[in-house]
Amino acid sequence: MAERKESPNKKALKIRERVKKNKPEFARSESWRYIRLKKSWRKPRGLDHKMRRKIKGWPPTVSTGYKGPKIARGLHPSGYREVLVHNPSELSKINPKFEAARIAHTVGKKKRVAIVAEAKKLEVFILNFTPVEELAETEETEEVEETEEKEKKPAAEKKEKTKSEQKEAKPKRGLLGRKKESEKEKKKAPAKKAAKPKAAGKKAKAEKGAEKQ
Repeated sequence: MAERKESPNKKALKIRERVKKNKPEFARSESWRYIRLKKSWRKPRGLDHKMRRKIKGWPPTVSTGYKGPKIARGLHPSGYREVLVHNPSELSKINPKFEAARIAHTVGKKKRVAIVAEAKKLEVFILNFTPVEELAETEETEEVEETEEKEKKPAAEKKEKTKSEQKEAKPKRGLLGRKKESEKEKKKAPAKKAAKPKAAGKKAKAEKGAEKQ
């Protein structure tokens, strides 16, 4: 199988992209009004249908004026024209400069291997076949991405833990929080000394003096 080269119809593909940007999205009539109708295009066929008559104010309908360039019509995004292949002998009819092969889905493993081997000899590009080298590269990139994700996870977990610790350290507001704070303060505060009896008043002293006399 030949390696993928630069698209042979680069200019045509660029023109097609430019035209596609300016093309409107064709919606089925009344699909914006009723939920039961899908947006997928249906040709309006009513005798008095305003979209069929192309009356001003109604959405545009599919017509030949919206066509892309004739050179790019039917081209694969790679720039080649697709040719369906069922056996190795059909590859000889393909022009490798402008056309690329697509192996039919009904072809078995044995015949598929023979087609790929023949395509390598004739330097024909196969659209629905990825060589072993490309598969290995994709697997390597996937492994690298997985390792990077694993490295990122523990850092994110640490951040979450620190946030949770900060939340726990902060005093909780509300009645429950205040009660807990008051209990903690009581435990920390030293035990108060026993209060001394109050000194007797002037009257009590005078009575004691009179009794002694």
